[in-house]
Amino acid sequence: MQARIRVTTDDARDRLRPLLTWLRAEDELRGRVELTGAAPAPGEMGAVADVLTVALGGGGAAAVLARSLTTWLRQQRSDTTIEITTDADGGRSVKVTAQRVADAEAVIKSVLDAERER
Repeated sequence: MQARIRVTTDDARDRLRPLLTWLRAEDELRGRVELTGAAPAPGEMGAVADVLTVALGGGGAAAVLARSLTTWLRQQRSDTTIEITTDADGGRSVKVTAQRVADAEAVIKSVLDAERER
């Protein structure tokens, strides 16, 4: 299973690379996180990297991702919203905003776990 993470705030591109570095620092996620983007629109030179793709397999990677994203959100100094989408059939999506992170880890983990169980 893969999870796609998009930062949906105004300065999303400025926050995406630090989030990439943050997630790659997790031992359980090392080598599983990459910066990806949508196909270029007509007239554009190339794709804009605007999404992090995380390959989640066994070994608790989903739990590590949920915990790590929650910690990263709590450390943001301004309102930050991330959207996590899974790639399974009928994939699920959840948005979490830094203002409401009290139970963010449980919400993120429930989406990732539900997809793994399919």
